[in-house]
Amino acid sequence: MPVNKGLEWTFDTVASTYEKLRPGYVDDLYKEIFDYIDLNDKSEVVEIGIGGGQATLPILKTGCKLTAAEYGANFCEICREKFREYPNFSAINGKFEDIEFESNKFDFIYSASAFHWIPEQIGYEKVYSMLKNGGAFARFANHPFRDKFNPDLSEEIDRIYVKHYYTYYKTEPRKIVEYTEKEALDRAMLAKKYGFEDIKYKLFFRTRTFSAKEYSMLLGTYSDHIAI
Repeated sequence: MPVNKGLEWTFDTVASTYEKLRPGYVDDLYKEIFDYIDLNDKSEVVEIGIGGGQATLPILKTGCKLTAAEYGANFCEICREKFREYPNFSAINGKFEDIEFESNKFDFIYSASAFHWIPEQIGYEKVYSMLKNGGAFARFANHPFRDKFNPDLSEEIDRIYVKHYYTYYKTEPRKIVEYTEKEALDRAMLAKKYGFEDIKYKLFFRTRTFSAKEYSMLLGTYSDHIAI
């Protein structure tokens, strides 16, 4: 889905549905992270934009002290309750770019499907300043694509979007394309401009299946759809 700046607030209005329907992340992703950096009970970690906690539990289970920076007050409450059994977890309500963090303090900082909402230079420079020497930053996201083997369904969805979505936003219909390795590489290399080294990227694939009701509810957790 496209990023519509100024709609960051919308997610918190459907926080409960978001927590239930937004996907987590594959085990192989966490394996890549843990192979790269050792997290333990002495590690200090920040998660930027925790949302419903879709990417939190595997990191918490390392025993690290995890602080979440989250703009949505409802998301903060949901995650405080969700992870209440983890005394090493805390959530700060506010925009990451506005919250004061110590410099050179954190071993690992990560953001799952949220970092694109932060102005690029502000976000990367702040993360870089917060990391200890030898610390790591991970930015990852889900990039869903339609069933390639059901073109009839895809065409029907397109017709609905032309009638309702593009009319509302007064924009020309655009072709839905699958996220590419080139896009992943380009996004990863953004960090190089801000001093990061040893930059890596990887794509992971999976299939998710929804009923019509589940899919429509999921769409209702995207900012551009909530706004409609």
